[in-house]
Amino acid sequence: ALHEGHVVTAQELTALLQPVFTQSSRNLILFLQDTLSIDDFTYLSESYSNKNPFQNVQAINKLFINFLQEILRSSPSSLVLPAVDCKATRHLLSFLQESGDWKLTNITNLDVSQLEANTSKPNLLVVQLQPHGSGLNEISTLEAIAENDKIIGRLTMDLQERGIHFSVIYTAVRPSRISIRMDVVGKLKRQLMATEEEDSLSYPPLNVTTGNYTCILFYASNFSLKANSSVFIDLTNATFVTQNVDISSSECSDINTTLSLKYTMPVNGISSLEIRFLMTNKFYEGSARNWSTLDSVEIIQDGEKFSKFNVSVMSAPAEYSFHCQLVGTSNLYPARLIPSNNEAKNWDVYISRLQIQGFNIENNQFSYASDCAYFFTPAIWMGLVTSIVLLWILAYGIHMIMQLTTNSRFDDPKGPSLSVPQTE
Repeated sequence: ALHEGHVVTAQELTALLQPVFTQSSRNLILFLQDTLSIDDFTYLSESYSNKNPFQNVQAINKLFINFLQEILRSSPSSLVLPAVDCKATRHLLSFLQESGDWKLTNITNLDVSQLEANTSKPNLLVVQLQPHGSGLNEISTLEAIAENDKIIGRLTMDLQERGIHFSVIYTAVRPSRISIRMDVVGKLKRQLMATEEEDSLSYPPLNVTTGNYTCILFYASNFSLKANSSVFIDLTNATFVTQNVDISSSECSDINTTLSLKYTMPVNGISSLEIRFLMTNKFYEGSARNWSTLDSVEIIQDGEKFSKFNVSVMSAPAEYSFHCQLVGTSNLYPARLIPSNNEAKNWDVYISRLQIQGFNIENNQFSYASDCAYFFTPAIWMGLVTSIVLLWILAYGIHMIMQLTTNSRFDDPKGPSLSVPQTE
């Protein structure tokens, strides 16, 4: 039995999912979200108890009394796991594919009328739900969850009306809320000369292959956009985890490399979205070596709206990869994407921990990374200038003290008065 507060590991999750593969139902639906926590259900329910975003349940005016709970109540058996190791959920899709001879179907347009489910063969339906996004406020998060609830209800009801029996797994790639234990807070403080721990939520980089070798590697811990300052699009999960992205238009050569990322229905209102990273490899006589440069980033919406960004300070020796902690359109980022046309001004780009390499890739791994951070940061310059000023004051004080001299003669109060000739 699982005790309270227990975090389900990958091995335990594998054992708990075994009944799914042995039951009579041969259809499995995986609803995959970017972030989710069990606390979302209680927190948002208490905060917005008077707001009912679910139009399909008119009689109950409370959040999360919806299709998801209807499925739990009406299903013959159900299992709720409050805490699952993110490493287990990250590789859940690959585990399901290896567990049976599934027919994998990625549902992006949510039009189940055209869905062909062959009941003679197990079907694995993967539904990518709308991301919440860390940049959204609570109201926007509430609306995103409500939209996901409608998607779950519409898909499950349509399959039930068609007489198709199925099992459902609803999970996320990473938690939306992380509780910090007080007994380990002291260990979270930054220590001098300490190495940062590897991110536990890391995933393999996206790779583009030509023939038998890899020509492009791309990684980011957060890859998101915002259109017209209102529509938030989180592409992290679709790019690196589920890899629900088309990279067939990418091009590789010894001089020019283009990474093309095409998404279908990344968010409601946008049917297609393509993002291109254009890189060049040139020889510079000043350094007597080749340098790879990320020249521009292009965004094409619905095949017609073209946006182009020029890139600043994103270059590295051709044998190295390029890494930058923050890349985007913000003026505060060390590597900026500068809009070069009017259409580009409608987009905000946020990329965290970017690492990209388009040339000279060996063993399908990133080479040594050239970082965008300068060696002398503003904080270092402030410290150096302050130290120089204080040292100058100290040196001036020591110099003044060394110039002090004492009188050569002293007046004796018991003897005759001291007489100093005017010539002296």
